[in-house]
Amino acid sequence: MNSNYALHEMLEVREIAAFKTVCITKSKTMQALVTDPELMQILQQDATLSQQQLQELGGVLSKVTV
Repeated sequence: MNSNYALHEMLEVREIAAFKTVCITKSKTMQALVTDPELMQILQQDATLSQQQLQELGGVLSKVTV
């Protein structure tokens, strides 16, 4: 993987990471409010997937050279 990204690419990855952080927060917060088991499962899956994606984005950001 090429770790020489342009500044705008690095900023976009950071924006996506920030968005994914909000997604995790919202999914976990909503889990406390829902009573429907199917919706609860969807929220749990979303939180898990968002955490995995955030880890992948963190891996990309850790390899970036400026």
